[in-house]
Amino acid sequence: MKDFLIPKEVKDTGDALIRGGFQAYLVGGCVRDLFTGKEPNDWDITTDATPDEIQKLFPESVYENDFGTVGIKTESDISSLKIVEVTTFRIEGEYSDNRHPDHVTFAKTVEEDLARRDFTVNAMAFSLTKKKRQTTDDMLVDPFGGVNDLKKKVIRAVGNAEDRFEEDALRLMRAVRLATQLNFSIEEKTKRAIVKKSKLLRAIAVERIRDEFQKLIMTPHAADGIFSLEEYGLLQYILPELRAGIGCAQNKHHKYTVFEHNVRALEYAAKKEFSLAVRLASLLHDVGKPETKRGKGGEATFYNHEMVGARMAKNALLRLKFSNDLVDRVRHLIRYHMFYYNVGEVSESGVRRFIARVGVENIDDILRVREADRIGSLVPKAFPYKLRHLVFMIEKVRHDPVHPKMLAFKGDDIMKALGIGPGKKIGHILFILLEDVLDDPSRNTKEYLETRVHELGDLSEEDLEARAEDARKKRDEAEEKIEGDMKKRHFVQ
Repeated sequence: MKDFLIPKEVKDTGDALIRGGFQAYLVGGCVRDLFTGKEPNDWDITTDATPDEIQKLFPESVYENDFGTVGIKTESDISSLKIVEVTTFRIEGEYSDNRHPDHVTFAKTVEEDLARRDFTVNAMAFSLTKKKRQTTDDMLVDPFGGVNDLKKKVIRAVGNAEDRFEEDALRLMRAVRLATQLNFSIEEKTKRAIVKKSKLLRAIAVERIRDEFQKLIMTPHAADGIFSLEEYGLLQYILPELRAGIGCAQNKHHKYTVFEHNVRALEYAAKKEFSLAVRLASLLHDVGKPETKRGKGGEATFYNHEMVGARMAKNALLRLKFSNDLVDRVRHLIRYHMFYYNVGEVSESGVRRFIARVGVENIDDILRVREADRIGSLVPKAFPYKLRHLVFMIEKVRHDPVHPKMLAFKGDDIMKALGIGPGKKIGHILFILLEDVLDDPSRNTKEYLETRVHELGDLSEEDLEARAEDARKKRDEAEEKIEGDMKKRHFVQ
């Protein structure tokens, strides 16, 4: 086996420990990655030196925990190598809360340290002491058969699987995430233990669950991960809203149940390496269908499921404590994923209104969710001619004014022209001006808009409000017609 490429910063840290008379091993995920030919994201070292002894060797180090981990500062320009973590061999006590060890005891050997770890592929250590004629195999400490499990592509718990999950219930999710990430299977005893201990996940902080779930969603085989979470009884503690689609048949336009359709949409989004927001929106885009289903068989309908689904997705993601920005983005993508467009039926002004409604910054992602939705329905093409034509139309009108900020006459200009201060009147006038310009972008000139402002300024407050309301009705009628035609075609009104 050829030598591994280990960064200088890591080697230097190990060399300093060895010169100080201590042992030094790479441990955990970085060893697993080295043996699978991947470049590790994190480099962790374990040693028999105590935290005090480590700090004496590295005066600029940082020690701010109770678990024996010291952060060694380096001069690296690479962010992941600016701090190399060194942890003292340790044995962990009981886990009375299924989350954290009640106490930590420093150990004497690396084998004792490896025995506390979660899975065999993570319970390997690689010596940073290289002796003459020593091979890579000689430098490996692998008491639980991690290399063999890597070869067999198996995730297996260290020792008794039930004990490992009772120690830290997040390992239930981590097993599925790791298997999904590596495209491995889970060993049978470990699998049975996950099912048996699944309810322990309720003891885990939602932030930790969110982080593991996000890592799973961002793997290439994310859909397999979702199916596994359901198979092992874990999904009910993460996204019960998604489970409502299990067994929920759709209509004649769909082969899959709602649940499988949603997961297949995620499968496409992951395959295309779309962003987290698009992947979550793809997974949850039809989550509102079970609640809105009316009728049975091929004629079943799902009226307003995109609005119900947007609300449900927002509540679910907030419960998992995703950021407000991400939650709002996913909600918006789900709310507007059911747009309708057919060549010759939607005018340029209709496309401008579509952009104004969804936001130019969201156009590309909404189209991506639509792609995932289509492929999740087993249609042959993700991007048919009508969608390609819509992209052409969007590009054609993309720079046309679709927002009050893009008008040639702004709020300050209106106040100056009419000699008035801020208030509802300004908002009404801006809305009417924007509707004028959406119909005909050539009207977006200071001269035309100033004339319109003076015309509107002469109206009474009641008449102006009525004009603004008429403009809103015009907008809503145009949108309702587009959405109504689309929903009738697809039985999802």
